Amino acid sequence: MARKSLLVLMAVVFTLFMAACGKSNEQSGDNASATGSPAASSAPSASPSPSGSEPAKLKIGVMAGAEEEIWKVAKEVAKKDNLELELVVFNDYVQPNKVLEDGQLDANAFQHVPYLDEFNKNNGTHIVKLADTINYPIGVYSKKIKNLSELKDGDTLGLPNDPTNGARALILFQSAGLIKLKEGVGIKATVRDIVENPKNLKFKELDAAFIPKALGDLAAAVINTNFAIENGLSPSKDAIYREPKDSPWVNIIAVREGEQNKPVFKRLVQAFQSEEVKKFVTEKYGDSMVPAW
Repeated sequence: MARKSLLVLMAVVFTLFMAACGKSNEQSGDNASATGSPAASSAPSASPSPSGSEPAKLKIGVMAGAEEEIWKVAKEVAKKDNLELELVVFNDYVQPNKVLEDGQLDANAFQHVPYLDEFNKNNGTHIVKLADTINYPIGVYSKKIKNLSELKDGDTLGLPNDPTNGARALILFQSAGLIKLKEGVGIKATVRDIVENPKNLKFKELDAAFIPKALGDLAAAVINTNFAIENGLSPSKDAIYREPKDSPWVNIIAVREGEQNKPVFKRLVQAFQSEEVKKFVTEKYGDSMVPAW
């Protein structure tokens, strides 16, 4: 009888031990479902991206005005890919490259390649093209004349004072038949390269952002599209002479040299070069801007 009682007691102890082990495993989350897959933990977890992409954030330098508006659309597109874009807005063409070079930005989008090449050369920076964005055909504007044929002898024309946009303006004046530049100077042209000037026109070089404000004091002036729009001018309606829509001066997204192959930048380009952005540009700005992809 004592032996039988001992066996019963051992069986009870074993049963209680196994039950305790099972309860311990269940509390620690180590139990498995019927299919052999781990059961879901009771702890909260982050919601996955609809696209399956890892969360990421980039700081992008853009120009105030139209470019900022366009990038706001790209920002919404990027959210679908779990990519957060912080837009840092500038009003000049110098600071966006300086702060990108020193690491305060991940990328910027405001310039064309000729400007970037000249900036790198003059400032010792190491910034490279990532992808094309928008072509902004520049134009000549005036508050005094409706056609360039109305220019009088000795009139003063305004143009940007940075090297590449200044050259771009001179090339535009040449295409309009106002001047002739020295053969072969191309995008390095300066006012010193003017070899023919039948109307003895004078040329006033000003900061690109200031030219719209000085327009009333000039016979006419070349104004970059973003500054024209920011100051209430419509390139398609108000410009009295414009570059063709297939102008080679296409704006770009730029990053630091050596970083252009980062996977997150591929996602950035996809967000900007999207149908949503193209539709916005086309519907709001018409032929004032041309998507370059």
